[in-house]
Amino acid sequence: MTERNDEIFIGRQPILGRNHELFAYELLFRSGRQRNAADIPDDLLASAAVISHAFADLGVEQALGPYKGFINCDASLLLSDLLEALPSDKIVLEVLETVDPTPEIVDRCRVLKDLGYTLALDDFVNFEEKFRPLLDLVEIVKVDLMPLDAASLASTTQALKKFPLQLLAEKVDSSELAEKCHALGYTYFQGYFFAKPTIIAGRKLGHSQLSLMRLLGLVLEDAETTKLETVLKPEPGLTLNLLRLTNSAATGLRTKITSIRHAITVLGRRQLQRWLQLLLYTDPSGSHTVSPLLQLAASRGRLMELLGGKLHPGRRDFEDLAFMTGIMSLMPTLMSICLADILRGIELPSSVRKALDSHEGELGTLLKLTEALESGDGPACSDIVAQLPGLDATTINTCLAQALAWANNIGKQNEA
Repeated sequence: MTERNDEIFIGRQPILGRNHELFAYELLFRSGRQRNAADIPDDLLASAAVISHAFADLGVEQALGPYKGFINCDASLLLSDLLEALPSDKIVLEVLETVDPTPEIVDRCRVLKDLGYTLALDDFVNFEEKFRPLLDLVEIVKVDLMPLDAASLASTTQALKKFPLQLLAEKVDSSELAEKCHALGYTYFQGYFFAKPTIIAGRKLGHSQLSLMRLLGLVLEDAETTKLETVLKPEPGLTLNLLRLTNSAATGLRTKITSIRHAITVLGRRQLQRWLQLLLYTDPSGSHTVSPLLQLAASRGRLMELLGGKLHPGRRDFEDLAFMTGIMSLMPTLMSICLADILRGIELPSSVRKALDSHEGELGTLLKLTEALESGDGPACSDIVAQLPGLDATTINTCLAQALAWANNIGKQNEA
């Protein structure tokens, strides 16, 4: 089958602030081609057009919500007029490390900055004098941690601190590395350190987590409302967060939910199951903090649900299973416990278990696609989509924008 020239997938990676709050998404526009075609002018124009299309038609600007979107720019894209079609208040233009800081490039960056665009320098490793003109213009420098040892990281950081800019630690793959960069004064952090499980031998689920897992089990068994209330009542933090989530703008409800029984009655078991799954990612104390892991899980679950609806229109049961698979897939990260221990005692459908355990079945394929989108792996997306008849890049990108918009509303109070 011949690949379509316009097959470009949108990926996204979270960027966090110093308190691990979500600050922005890096938006990755990746071709499904196996080879690197970045040097072909037609592909550049296609990519630029897709980026503009994403903001104009897919609603990515709205999907970002209160967060900014970082976009990679090579020299050709920087010089393209199409770039100026993007909203200057919503995006950060990342000047790639492959861009030679010629006078033409520096002048163009100055023009873009005057137009209100925020500029960042990508994959910075060590200071060279040729970068000084750009360092005087950009507001953010993304330091690539992969090739740097402790001494090199310290010296590179010290050299950059002479400029009026903020530092972003890129490719942070552990909490230890995040803490080191935090101590060095970095403002932003990008990487999967917060989305990788750290399994602690002998660790057990906390009381609130056990209560939630018990609740999920009861809902899946269609237990009586009084049994659900009995489990929730001794957990005021969980109850508060359940009411906050179900009153969020994402539910679209006009009536504020004021009690556990009210929530169960108004939402119905299908929606209650969804909110209990999301509740796993909230602070059991009832804190109003919305964690980036919650938003990642919410967008993953919602994206899989939307894609499931495209694959099987009218099959709400399959949509529910897709949502559950997406949410559950990040639970080992959340709880630092293997999946088998988390799910002990809960009778999940076999299709969900197989998807979570080994990415088997249609749900497992959807999970692989979602993970590939999160990592920005265009060729992997293309290969996986070939296994899912009825899906294409445009449909997937549209669903992703809708999923991001939905997840960004989680935890917001419904003021209606």
